[in-house]
Amino acid sequence: MDVCVIGGSRHFGRRLIGELRASGAAVTVVNRGSAPAPHGVTHLLADRDDEAALRAALGGRRFDVVIDQVCYTPLQAAVAARVFAGRTRRYVLTSTVEVYAELGRPGGPAVPEEAVDPSAGSFDLELPWAKGRFLEDHYGEGKRQAEALLTREAPFDVAVVRTAHVLGGADFTGRLAHYVERIEQGLPVVVHPAPQPASFVHEPEVARFLAWAAAADFTGPVNAASRGTLDARELCTAIGAAIEVEPRLTDGPGALLSPFSFDRCYAMDTDRASRLGFGFSSVADWLPLVIKEARER
Repeated sequence: MDVCVIGGSRHFGRRLIGELRASGAAVTVVNRGSAPAPHGVTHLLADRDDEAALRAALGGRRFDVVIDQVCYTPLQAAVAARVFAGRTRRYVLTSTVEVYAELGRPGGPAVPEEAVDPSAGSFDLELPWAKGRFLEDHYGEGKRQAEALLTREAPFDVAVVRTAHVLGGADFTGRLAHYVERIEQGLPVVVHPAPQPASFVHEPEVARFLAWAAAADFTGPVNAASRGTLDARELCTAIGAAIEVEPRLTDGPGALLSPFSFDRCYAMDTDRASRLGFGFSSVADWLPLVIKEARER
């Protein structure tokens, strides 16, 4: 395959590029150059928000598939739909569990893909997506609208990979580190009185899934999550057992809540991925290793 990856300079994006190259794919990476591109790829410098610059950087190149790691708004999706028209037959959008943020409820079931149908979704290009604070406050909604615009308007096949909370690797978010550091130092971890379960996925596994999705032919959304869930208390218990320190947990106001403490169920249903032929590992298989990595880092 000839694959274009938009972004791919950090976290599981770099792992994805390694997976693609190991499969024999020719890989072109398009980003702003904020970090060096991995070895063995064609590196094109462009700001994906600048349509003219993106067209110029791509030139006459065409690809079997595009994997978009950094599309956060319907404005960015609209640019991609125009620029890659006639350049690719397939587009894989990396999305997020956060598109389900308003649907979960305490004690609720795992959420299937059809709960948010991008083919019926709406989008608003007039919202202030270019403002950083607005985008930060509407991260899940921006992703949902990007899904909708590409699914409804792009002239190529679109697959949407909704990732669970990614743990492991060079995680720049610091969310797992928050727990490891506080528990190791004997500091309290703030959680909801009744924290709800969430889905997680291991960094190398989501990279493998994206590479697999690039070579597949399905369209529409698919959830990417390891088997099993954790609520914030269970996560703290696992970390405490791994580092042999008893966690100190406390209730507190929203502003102080730890990153993976939720008041609604964030579990993801992965039956579609299984039917398509991809089997995820269990959280229990890799969590101890991830905790060890976070502690060492």
